[in-house]
Amino acid sequence: MRTGSGLGVEKVRLAVPDFKPSTGDPQNAALLKTFNDTFWNDLDNSGVVELVSKSFYPLQVPGQPAEVTFGLWNVPPPNAAMLVFGNLGVAAGKVTVQGWLYDVKNTSSPQVLGKQYADVPTDAAVRLIAHKFADEIIFRLGGGIPGIAESKIYFVSDRSGHKEIWTMDYDGSNQYQVTHQGSISLSPRISPDGSRLAFSSLTRSGWEILMYSTDLNRLVSFPRLGGGNFSPAWSPDGARLALSSSRTGESEIYVCDANGANLHRMTTGKGPDVSPVWNRKTGAQIAFVSGSTGLPQVYSMEADGTNQQRMTDQGYAVSPNWAPNGQFLTLAWTRKYGPGEPGSSDIYLMDIASKQWVQLTHDGGHNDFPWWAPDGRHIVFESERSGKEEIWMMLADGTKLHQLTFTGRNTQPNWSWK
Repeated sequence: MRTGSGLGVEKVRLAVPDFKPSTGDPQNAALLKTFNDTFWNDLDNSGVVELVSKSFYPLQVPGQPAEVTFGLWNVPPPNAAMLVFGNLGVAAGKVTVQGWLYDVKNTSSPQVLGKQYADVPTDAAVRLIAHKFADEIIFRLGGGIPGIAESKIYFVSDRSGHKEIWTMDYDGSNQYQVTHQGSISLSPRISPDGSRLAFSSLTRSGWEILMYSTDLNRLVSFPRLGGGNFSPAWSPDGARLALSSSRTGESEIYVCDANGANLHRMTTGKGPDVSPVWNRKTGAQIAFVSGSTGLPQVYSMEADGTNQQRMTDQGYAVSPNWAPNGQFLTLAWTRKYGPGEPGSSDIYLMDIASKQWVQLTHDGGHNDFPWWAPDGRHIVFESERSGKEEIWMMLADGTKLHQLTFTGRNTQPNWSWK
C-alpha cells in the first residue's frame, strides 16, 4: 500500500555543507550553529531527500556561487545530484542569510533556487529562516507539496502541575504553555487558519468546550452545552465543529457552527460515540469511535449523519485521524484483545476504499492519538516507549521515529493545518 511518504520515487541525493560566515561579527558562530543544525534536521526529517554524509564532502565548501567546483560534488564519493550552500553574517544590527540550491549535474545552468533573508540577529529568527529556506527546497524537490518546517504541534502536558495545552515547533523546539486553566484540559484542536484553539476543559460547571484565540492570546466566549463535552474537531473550512457530548445522557456526536450555534445531533446508537474527526480533503465525512457493539470500534458516516459504516473488525480501535489526501485513516488499534491475550496499542494506517491496513508501530508499548502533518508525509503520536507518555514523530510509513518531548507527561498531539 502506498502511504504517501515515498511513493516509489527515488529520493534526491542532496549535499548540505554548513553555511559559512560572511562577516567578522562575533555573533556569527552561535547563530551559524543554530542555522546549520536546524536546516540539516529539517531536510533530514522531510522524507523527500537523501542527505549525503558530511564525511564525503570535499575540504573546500562553497559559501557563494563563485566558489562551487562541480567536479568535487557530482562524482563519488559525494555523488550528489543537488547541492545547497550559502552564508550567514551579522552586520549593522541584523542577520542576513544567502542560500542557493544547485543542480550539480547540470553545470551549464545549475541554479534552481537563490534566496536572501534578513532579520534580527536572534536564535529564534535564525531558526525561522532555516525553516523557511528548508521548506522552499522541500517544495521544489518533493513534488510541489509545501514543507512542514514552519508548522506547529499542540499537545497536553502536565509539566506545570496541571494538564494544560502547550505548543511547540514541528521539530520539538520552542515549547511553551498556552492555557492556564489550573484544572484538566484535553484534546487541543487548532483551527484550519490557526487563529483559534478549541479544547475540552474541566470547569466549575463540568467538562466544557473552551475556545482560545491565538491572535488575542486569551479565551473567547463559547456557549455551555450541558453534560460532558469532549474532543472538538474542526471542519476543513473552519466553519463548523464536531464534538462528543453527553447532554442527553449517553455520549453522542454533535455538529455545531464554529461559534457554538446550531447544535445538532448526528448519532443515536446505543453505546457511547466519541472522538469525531472530519475528512480533511472533502469535509463530507466524519470518522468517530463507537462502543455500540461492545469494545470501541472506528466508524465513518456522512457529515449529515447518514451512511454509518464500521471500519474496524475486531479488537479495540480508537483515535481515528484523516490523512490530508482523504484516502487514509490512522488509528490506535489493539488487535489482540481479551482474556489471556497480550494486547499492545499500536498505530495503524487504513486505506478507506479497500479497508486494507498497515501496522506502523511495533514493540513500543502503548501508542495512541496519531495525527497527520499537513504534508501527508509525517505522523505525530503519543507513546510510552521511553517509559512514560511522550510525543513522537515518524514518517507515514513508520520509519524515522523521533522523540519530541522529554519533560513531564505529554499526550494528545494535534498538528496545525499548515
